[in-house]
Amino acid sequence: MKFHFLTIFPEMIESYLSEAMLRRASEKKLVSFDVKNIRDYTLDKHKKVDERPYGGGPGMVMTPEPILRAYNKLKLSLKRGQSPKVKVVMLSPTGAMFTNTMAAKWAKSYSDVVFICGRYEGVDDRVRTILKAEEVSIGDFVLTGGELPALVMTDAICRQIPGVLGTHESVEELRNASPRVFTRPEVLVWPHSAKTMRGTPTSAKSGKTTKIVKPKKYAVPPVLISGDHKKIEEWRKNQKNFDI
Repeated sequence: MKFHFLTIFPEMIESYLSEAMLRRASEKKLVSFDVKNIRDYTLDKHKKVDERPYGGGPGMVMTPEPILRAYNKLKLSLKRGQSPKVKVVMLSPTGAMFTNTMAAKWAKSYSDVVFICGRYEGVDDRVRTILKAEEVSIGDFVLTGGELPALVMTDAICRQIPGVLGTHESVEELRNASPRVFTRPEVLVWPHSAKTMRGTPTSAKSGKTTKIVKPKKYAVPPVLISGDHKKIEEWRKNQKNFDI
């Protein structure tokens, strides 16, 4: 599967793609990435990619021609006897909400995903029309650009590609994983000791005394150390707060 990013800040994208899971997935040739700087496709000598919108309004809007030229230079995945199945995404706070179900579906259905990372007050809407792009949001909030949402979605989609996480069981949402996880010790005493948590002694003139924080005990839920695997799986299932 190939991911394409059209952006005016390519370094933001490349930095994240070069680390951890995404880097390993690329090295194993399970995915590939193509990052294009939209400024490279403008005919303006100053590399300008924005203009004031028709009809007035605050801020600037990204012009269509550089984005469309960059898109036309994409090298889509080509398999013998098959046409690429391309999903074009415009990141927008008013778009459809991105979900884990959507990530799994795209991983199975498309050979290429193209992210148009808008900036300023948005992108000329003719880009959406021409490229048949779907507007997608990662949450009910506004960010300064589409780069972060594009990376969030890429991470979620890549996890659904067989082999990226090593084994089928590594995909947490395919088993009864829980956001509530625990490790040793069975009982954690914290602060570790009252002595280490003493504040800085105050002067005698202030009349204040140093507060001593008493240690508390934090235990692992008993069901997790019960050895009853049926009850453990049920507990984990009940902790999940999202659908797949």
